Amino acid sequence: MAAKKPTGRRVDGWKAKSWYKVYSPDNVGKVYLGDTVADDPGKLIGRVMHAPLSELVNDYTKQNVKMKFAITNVAGDAAYTSFIGHELARDFIRSLVKRRTSRIDCVVNFVTKDGCKVRATVTCFTLTRADQSQQHEIRRILTEDVLVFGKENELGVFVNNIINGDLAKELFKKVKELHPVRRVEVIKTKVELPKSSA
Repeated sequence: MAAKKPTGRRVDGWKAKSWYKVYSPDNVGKVYLGDTVADDPGKLIGRVMHAPLSELVNDYTKQNVKMKFAITNVAGDAAYTSFIGHELARDFIRSLVKRRTSRIDCVVNFVTKDGCKVRATVTCFTLTRADQSQQHEIRRILTEDVLVFGKENELGVFVNNIINGDLAKELFKKVKELHPVRRVEVIKTKVELPKSSA
């Protein structure tokens, strides 16, 4: 015969939890991202929130960019986040790849001025097919320029230059002198925050 379950007053799990409003970092406008729930504010730290860039900057053309934030601080019923990465939609990237053209990828690892470890994937889409030597030179320029810019600036500056497209524009100007280029994009970033910020 099965043992009797202990009887007693049960507390509804949801009643013990509280709702928190989540906000993006100051460098992307401290925008309201949504609500999340937890029974202990400490459990929110490290929780990841996703948001399309179009909602953060009120620009529909940026809907192909997905931003990632991690909660790093809780004050009252508000939770504040730090940027931990972004990614362009795969469908959008596929739409940029055409026949008889080249897609040149390079992955750049660096540490920002404020101590954040960043891995950025930069992609160049050409108008005509580039030969091996041209691809090698384009990859070298993209890697060196992103590395220098990333190391000389804080994470917030780097993120803003991705959001407004300034970094991609500067890379485009450099690369188009070597070969006809359709577009240059920072298609993905992954950020590891310093221990004190995490």
